[in-house]
Amino acid sequence: MTVTQRQHLVRIGAGAGYSGDRIEPAVELAERGALDYLVFECLAERTIAIAQQARSKDPEHGYDPLLETRMKAVLPAALRNGVRIVSNMGAANPLAAARKTAEVARSLGLGGLRIAAVTGDDVLDAVRSGDYCFEESGERVADYDARLVAANAYLGAGALVEALAAGAQIVLTGRVADPSLFVAPLIHEFGWRMDDWPTLGQATVIGHLMECAGQITGGYFADPGFKDVPALARLGFPIAEVDANGAVIITKLEDAGGRVTEATCKEQLLYEIHDPGRYLQPDVVADFSRVRVELEGPDRVRVSGGNGGPRTGTLKVSVAYFDGFIGEGQISYAGPGAMVRARLALDIVRERLALTGAQAHEVRFDLIGVNALHGEALAAGFAEPYEVRARVSGRAASLAQAVQIGNEVETLYTNGPAGGGGVTKSAREVVAVQSVLLPRELVKPTFTMVEA
Repeated sequence: MTVTQRQHLVRIGAGAGYSGDRIEPAVELAERGALDYLVFECLAERTIAIAQQARSKDPEHGYDPLLETRMKAVLPAALRNGVRIVSNMGAANPLAAARKTAEVARSLGLGGLRIAAVTGDDVLDAVRSGDYCFEESGERVADYDARLVAANAYLGAGALVEALAAGAQIVLTGRVADPSLFVAPLIHEFGWRMDDWPTLGQATVIGHLMECAGQITGGYFADPGFKDVPALARLGFPIAEVDANGAVIITKLEDAGGRVTEATCKEQLLYEIHDPGRYLQPDVVADFSRVRVELEGPDRVRVSGGNGGPRTGTLKVSVAYFDGFIGEGQISYAGPGAMVRARLALDIVRERLALTGAQAHEVRFDLIGVNALHGEALAAGFAEPYEVRARVSGRAASLAQAVQIGNEVETLYTNGPAGGGGVTKSAREVVAVQSVLLPRELVKPTFTMVEA
């Protein structure tokens, strides 16, 4: 390795940790972060299924709803400062997302932009044509055929690396494993081999630390009086400074809110990890078990020791399907005896649903602020609140049956008990998600270049 390679650092910023995340921290990073890459991670398990529904209604939709707003906000600074953008905001329609981004760039007078749309994660036909069972329930996917909405495989870094090598300044994908969004730029910049398992394991550590944006700079970490974090309303998003060996320092803009400490990094490292020694990713089976976290200075934490082994022969596929409807109603009670009246309200609705023959199941009767999260056992012994909100929710086979649940809560207005107010009610179709494992050779990622 040459002296130049040893000194070369790649700076990657996290622009979003979920679809609806704040936009200002990403703009700050594009403007003042001295970044090479800005990564927006915007897809959750169900998000892409909802996007597939949007695409089915309009073939030019199905990408992230904030794509246009985000691009208008960050493109001028990103292009001015040579920052390349990588994101899964393509959701169910990366090609349409690329075309929309090109349209935004033209409207801003930014010509000559190369945008790559990575596709191949939509594997619904392959799942339908095979004999697969859900990993969670063991049920046959074929038994759900009429209810299937989408099936999207978790792609790795490969096609993203190819798009960057082809000169893409923006790479928009559908379902890609969250860490792979960060792994791809590092492979491209440092020329790492796709079978350098230890290095890819460390790169996956970096991607995992960065993928949730403000969580690692103290957002989700904050707990007043126990884990105090300054200026959360101006929370800054993280920056990873990575060298050619995969060593990384996690930091943030000096004047941004939040903080980066050993503790914030350790909490994020363990986030959503089942087996730290065998974290299955499409690029590598990562090993986090010997990761070291060391404070190097204010808001500068070095993370090293990630490792990995050969990737598996299958890819995880999120399969989304229609799973009935949920109905809900809520009503508030306040003042002396608020909780007694709220409990009576729940009893009334429980009896009313039985009297009217409501076809609801998995029905919950909760007192928000009392027992809705941890149940009656942990709630016992605490003082009664001055105000409480009663909630009834349940599942139903049809929309009409789901609507009935909220309607019964609304009738408490005039049918007692006294003092109820602020009723809300809703009914919605449920899109559920389970997983299957698909042989890797059945998934064919590729990219298409769109120019503004």
